[in-house]
Amino acid sequence: MEQKPSGRIERRLAAIVAADVADYSRLMGLDEVGTARALREHRKVTDALVEKHGGRLVKSTGDGLLLEFPSVVDAVECTIAIQAAMAQRNERLPIDRRMLFRIGINLGDVLIEEGDILGDGVNVAARLESISRPGGICISSSAYEQVHSKVSVEFTDLGEQNLKNIARPIRAYAAAPRKYAHRLVAPQSSAPRLSIVVLPFANIGGDPEQDYFVDGVTESLTTDLSRIGGAFVISRNTAFTFKGKPVDVRQIGRELNVRYVLEGSVQRGGTRMRVNAQLIEAETGRNLWAERFEYLIADLFVMQDELVSRLANTLNVQLTSAEARRAQGSNHPDAMDLYFQGRALLNREVNFGHLTQARAFLGRALRLDRGNMEALYSSAVADLLTATGYFTDDRTALLRAAETALNEVLAIVPDHAQAHGILGVVYMHSDRVDQGIAEFYRALELDHNLAWVHGTRSG
Repeated sequence: MEQKPSGRIERRLAAIVAADVADYSRLMGLDEVGTARALREHRKVTDALVEKHGGRLVKSTGDGLLLEFPSVVDAVECTIAIQAAMAQRNERLPIDRRMLFRIGINLGDVLIEEGDILGDGVNVAARLESISRPGGICISSSAYEQVHSKVSVEFTDLGEQNLKNIARPIRAYAAAPRKYAHRLVAPQSSAPRLSIVVLPFANIGGDPEQDYFVDGVTESLTTDLSRIGGAFVISRNTAFTFKGKPVDVRQIGRELNVRYVLEGSVQRGGTRMRVNAQLIEAETGRNLWAERFEYLIADLFVMQDELVSRLANTLNVQLTSAEARRAQGSNHPDAMDLYFQGRALLNREVNFGHLTQARAFLGRALRLDRGNMEALYSSAVADLLTATGYFTDDRTALLRAAETALNEVLAIVPDHAQAHGILGVVYMHSDRVDQGIAEFYRALELDHNLAWVHGTRSG
């Protein structure tokens, strides 16, 4: 028998599956004995399915499992079967008592050590599991390339993900069986669309004089985000109960019933001030956006206004994009789903294709709900951009349609600052300069942070 070279590290290519139970600590808190018993019963089912599909249990840690398969196809088919079985077992249980697995799958090189598997390939699978929806499966692009045409599974491209402690971005895909996809989706979050809490920004360095500035950023940002159409923003008083405390964004999301959490920090160094901010999806803990801002310290109030304005405008775009991505997965989109998809297109590069798609989404939204003022306002923006970008031969008709829609919005929502601003642009392009300027002033009275209105008025 051939002997392995002494000291050589054994490696092999493998399909790695990492799984755990979502909200296991909460379930244990509700019923420790019952939860432990239910997990043991579920494990009998999952162990049998792993064996049937040629996999092996590498190790289990509490509610977590690490599995290895020689084939990615077998790994995906096994996990699909596991989630289908779990969906059936959960059907008769109350939603808050259901045990839902999160599963991550990666195809990668692993190190073999006394039956255990180690290495970056394992770490990626574990991180994919952490961003998977409860009841869902998340796979890496390396696994996707091997299985997407070989299994009866629907894949949703989640884009590149920055995973914790993984040096490079990993492209990820959500997987669900075509036939039983509706049974594998976790109960929809009851959190309202565009719901967010702005956690008190951390004062790095602890300078008490800087506390006023840091708290001011949090308060002003809370106010400005509440001006976003359709946004639900947790009050400053509630948010400040978390000041100075270690936080679990998933727990905060459940406690406050919000979809998004914004957190950040402020650090002063000499004559400069650095502000970091990140937007997090509360349900998964996934980082959706992060940015760093740096300023020379001068007038703190002016700097605070500029910072808050930049953050609020950027977050408006990021939150709209996040809601649009959610809406893309809906088989039966409602008016708000269609609105977010249309609005997200308006935030992209202005071209004929984007505007045409945006107008189509917004038109469908209004046919479902004419009372959706944000969709009506956005349809006016789409008409205005189409007219002023010379993407139409009937510019006058589109300007007239935009004006009619904006007046309808302002009749219902007279303090809609953005609508006043856009109406001002319509007036300017219709040779009614004085009326346009008056609308710009009214928009800025309602929201002085509308940078585009400042720029348009000056121009």
